[in-house]
Amino acid sequence: MDFAFDARTEELRERLLAFMDEHVYPAEAVAAEQRAALDSPWQTPAVVGDLKAEARRQGLWNLFLPDAEHGAGLTNLQYAPLAEITGRSPQLAPTALNCAAPDTGNMEVLAQFGTETQRKQWLEPLLAGEIRSAFAMTEPEVASSDATNITTHIERDGDDYVITGRKFYISGAMNPDCKIFIVMGKTDPDGPDIRRQQSMVLVPRDTPGVEVRRAMTVYGFEDHWHGGHAEVVFDHARVPVSNLIGEEGGGFGIAQARLGPGRIHHCMRLIGMAERAIELMCRRAVGRTAFGKPLAQQGVVQEWIADARVTVEQLRLLVLKTAWLMDTVGNKGAHTEIQSIKIATPRAVVDIIDKAVQLHGAGGVSQDYPLAELWAAARTLRLADGPDEVHQRSLARRELKRYV
Repeated sequence: MDFAFDARTEELRERLLAFMDEHVYPAEAVAAEQRAALDSPWQTPAVVGDLKAEARRQGLWNLFLPDAEHGAGLTNLQYAPLAEITGRSPQLAPTALNCAAPDTGNMEVLAQFGTETQRKQWLEPLLAGEIRSAFAMTEPEVASSDATNITTHIERDGDDYVITGRKFYISGAMNPDCKIFIVMGKTDPDGPDIRRQQSMVLVPRDTPGVEVRRAMTVYGFEDHWHGGHAEVVFDHARVPVSNLIGEEGGGFGIAQARLGPGRIHHCMRLIGMAERAIELMCRRAVGRTAFGKPLAQQGVVQEWIADARVTVEQLRLLVLKTAWLMDTVGNKGAHTEIQSIKIATPRAVVDIIDKAVQLHGAGGVSQDYPLAELWAAARTLRLADGPDEVHQRSLARRELKRYV
């Protein structure tokens, strides 16, 4: 690996850092004020639209998508430092650049597996930032960490599929701009291969039988910034067979293809979240006095800051190595590293943010600082895209296989 950024990455980094300083950070307080005045907390503050227009004007748009036809054509290694920067303001920056989950993964699925008609109808408006989307996989009645457990039925009826099932923690579904669901369910529940039972279909939000029932909270937060995490019920929702993504029985494989890039994107942004926490920690430490001296001179505070810096540098190197491997040998070749960063990064960043909360005292758990919301988001990522234990199990089996 070459540890230096190439010319294009460095140029984009400089533009993005300036965009953050000039537009995103000042917009954080404005967005909060605008949201409080809206009729519904799920509506998007006007300043977000301003940010999106400015980002697009500056060419900071769809940076996540390696497909040069639809996106910026960046490699994972080129995108990594840019995603890290957006992680410093996870409520606004990814959305401003049209690089926010779950839309990113859904756009990748449509670009890779969608038909020309599906791309025209759904991918193009997503790439333009005109609509939002959701990925409906997780279910409350089964252990969804094992995707073969999914119970939602997708039954063929003539020229239609009929979808019946209950999903929850469907990110983005509370946003009124969310117009399309990618739904994973079983088209062949009794098939002999448990990894060929599942399929994915496109279900427009306004389809009869689709009910966005309620917003699920995350440690008490409704996560308005990312469109919430909803319980969604599909009660004999009917869509044409042409809404199938890929082939029948291909859902499990598509999910794996989608989750690989999603996992590393989360880890990239998590490093940015940790950097924001360290910055807030340092500012607090030099600006507060306790027991006759600044907090920055307290030994325990110095240890927290030093340990956080060491941890972030380690994580960043592992994420960059993973990105490089994904670019050079593919996602399968980088499987061990993808699982490693998915285990290590959220766990470590939760601890860093927790120390920052501790240093801020009561302010750390309040709405006056972003730390409580950052902590909740980071802690959630120990579950999203597969819980720690699933990745640990798979990684350990791969290691042990060498000795059996």
